[in-house]
Amino acid sequence: MASTLDILTSNGKSITVPSGLFINNEFVPSVTDSTIDVQNPWNDEKIGSISAAAVEDVNAAVKAASTAFSSGWRETPATVRSKLLLELATLVERDAEVLATIEAIDAGVLYGDSKNLNIPQAIDTLRYFGKLAGEPSGQLLDIPGGYANVLRQPYGVCAAIVPWNAPLMITIWKLAPALAAGNTIVIKTPEITPLYGQKLAQLIKEAGFPPGVVNIICGLGQVAGQALAEHMEVRKISFTGSGPTGRSILRAAANTNLKKVTLELGGKGASLVFADADLENALFWTSIGSTAHNGQVCALGSRIYVQSSIYDKFIQAFKARASSQTTSHGDPLNESTNKGPVVSAGQHKKILQYIDKGRDEGASLLFGGKALGKGNFVENTVFTDTREDMTIVKEEIFGPVAVIAKFDTEEEVIHKANDSEYGLSAALFTSDISLAHRVSQALEVGTVTVNCWGMLNANTPFGGVKQSGFGRDLGKEALEEWTTVKTVKHFLLGSSKL
Repeated sequence: MASTLDILTSNGKSITVPSGLFINNEFVPSVTDSTIDVQNPWNDEKIGSISAAAVEDVNAAVKAASTAFSSGWRETPATVRSKLLLELATLVERDAEVLATIEAIDAGVLYGDSKNLNIPQAIDTLRYFGKLAGEPSGQLLDIPGGYANVLRQPYGVCAAIVPWNAPLMITIWKLAPALAAGNTIVIKTPEITPLYGQKLAQLIKEAGFPPGVVNIICGLGQVAGQALAEHMEVRKISFTGSGPTGRSILRAAANTNLKKVTLELGGKGASLVFADADLENALFWTSIGSTAHNGQVCALGSRIYVQSSIYDKFIQAFKARASSQTTSHGDPLNESTNKGPVVSAGQHKKILQYIDKGRDEGASLLFGGKALGKGNFVENTVFTDTREDMTIVKEEIFGPVAVIAKFDTEEEVIHKANDSEYGLSAALFTSDISLAHRVSQALEVGTVTVNCWGMLNANTPFGGVKQSGFGRDLGKEALEEWTTVKTVKHFLLGSSKL
C-alpha cells in the first residue's frame, strides 16, 4: 500500500495525507497489511484506502504511549504542555481550509459549517485547555495534627474512541484535556470518516509533541476499539457513540482492569415552546436544532413540544418557513450547497426506514419524507399528531426527522420531555425568567439552552444523564475526568497524638 493518499477534490484542491497508522510519531502500515476503504458520501466514490489497525497495532500504540508517559511526559512541566497545545491550535487554524475540505469529502459536512463552526470550536478547545494546563490544581486542607494535600494526577495511558459525525471537533474535546492533565493517549478514529485523523497526526508531529504522547489509529470497532477497551495498560477510555457499543466498553472495563470509563451515548432532545415565547426566535432555533448537519447531531432537538394555544400558529409558520427556504443539495464543497449528504448509504437507508415507521404508526407527515434526488440525501422531515409511544418519538434517528406535539401545562411538558431513556440536552423558549428557571431545574438532561439551541463553548461542560451516558467533555469538569485524586496527609511533628 502506498505510504500516502493523494486526493483531488471536486473544487480542484489537491490534498495529500499519510495512509499509515500514527504510532510513536511515525506513520506505519498495519502489521497485517489490513486496510479500510474510504468513500465520499456525496457520490459514494472511493477516495482511497488507509491502514486498519489490528490487535498487534493497538498493542504497539499502547506501548508507545506507555513508554512516553514513563520516560518523561508525566514530568513535563505544565507550561510545556500548555505551549504544545497552543501551538497545535495555531496549526489547526492555519490548515482550517484543508481540514474543512477533508470533513466535507469524508463526512459530508458542509464546507462552510466545518470551517466556520466545527474547526473554530476545536481551536477554542485547544486554547482553553492549553491555558488551563498551567493553572494550579488540587487543594490544601487542614486536618487535626497537620494538613492534607489533595492532588490531581494523570491516569497515564488513556484511549479515546471517536464518532463519525463531527470527528475533528470531538477528537479535540478528548485530546486537549487528556494532554493538559499530563496523560498520553491512543485515539481510534471512526472507520467511516478517518481522513481528518491522518491530517491531525501530521500537525501533532509538527507541533513538537514527543513520540508516543499522541497515537492515532484507524480500525474497525470490533477489532481496534475492542482491543483498546480490553487493554490492561489503558487506564482510562472515553467514548462517544452508540448505546450498545458504550455498554460493550463498560463490560470490557469490568472484565479487565476496571479502567475509568466516560461515555456520551446520544440523545433525543426536547425543545419546549411556551405560549409567551418570541415566535420568530423559537421558529429559527427549532428549525436549526432539528436539521443541523442533516440531523446527525447527538444534541438534536428532534422532539418539539408547543403549547396548545399557539400550536396551530406554530405549525403553519414552521411549514411556511420550510417551504420558503430553497434547498440546494449536492456536493458539500460547493458554496451554493446548503444540504449535504448523510454520511453513508447505510445511514440513508436507516433514516428512510424510520420515516416509513412514522407513517405506519399513524403520525401525520407535515412535510418531507422522501429521499432527495440521487445519492445519500434525505428531505428535512417533520411529523405531527405523534404519540409518546411511537418509534420516531422514542428512538434516536440521527437524521433530519423531527416530531411536533402539543402540551397544555408546564407539568405536562416536563413529564413528556423527561419521558425518554436519553438525557443529553434540551431547549426551552419563553419570556418568563421564573418559568425558565423552574423548567431548567426539572429537565433530566446534562445541558439546557434557553431561547436558543446548541451553543457549544469550550468552558462549559457537555455530557448526559440516564442512557445518554456519564462523564463530561469541555469545561474544567472535563479536566477532572482525565485525572485521578490522591490525598497526601502530613502529620506535624510535636503535635498532639491520637
